[in-house]
Amino acid sequence: MTTPDHRSPTPDASRPESKDRIYRSPAGMAGGVLLLALVGWLGIDALVSGNDRTPWLALAGMILTVPLVGAFTLRPAVYANDERLRVRNPWRVIVLPWATVASLKSGYSNEVVDTSGAKYQLWAVPVSLRGRKKVARQQVRSAASGGRGRTHTAVPDPTPAQTDQIMGDLRELAEARRAAEGSQGEVSVRWAYEVIGPVAAGAVLLVVLLATG
Repeated sequence: MTTPDHRSPTPDASRPESKDRIYRSPAGMAGGVLLLALVGWLGIDALVSGNDRTPWLALAGMILTVPLVGAFTLRPAVYANDERLRVRNPWRVIVLPWATVASLKSGYSNEVVDTSGAKYQLWAVPVSLRGRKKVARQQVRSAASGGRGRTHTAVPDPTPAQTDQIMGDLRELAEARRAAEGSQGEVSVRWAYEVIGPVAAGAVLLVVLLATG
């Protein structure tokens, strides 16, 4: 499940402020907090009470694991405002002005496709197959109720799975804002070196310790 949040970006004096809609995965964030707590507990215990090379191995493991877990659980987010879509994934940050968004696709994962054909996965908006199955069952029950002649009782349409609703909202925003003057520009992609650096350092340190053990 993913929930939207609303925050204000850095104000731009040249135009009216456009608030971001922020989408994150509460389940992913909760899992990340639990994993980080477990890693911290085990790592600190090994640092304090470990013998010989154990504290060094624990330190290397924590340097590798903590940013890796954070990158895949706490970091992912999708920011959407009137000018652009910003996708913060584990390893990259992708900024797509609405004019560059060709489509938003939902399959086994949710993706944004730019006008050059490049695809970017929306890690913060995971597909809920369970939610889709629930909607499908509701649709079957609604169809069965209609087929039995219950014409006097209105059967409400099934509510789409939450992540499908989010994708629908993003599609509407893209369609509405694609031609706007503030939505023009080029796609930019930035690697998350603040994540890659610590992960690489932890991996190198761990390999060196294991190789020299």
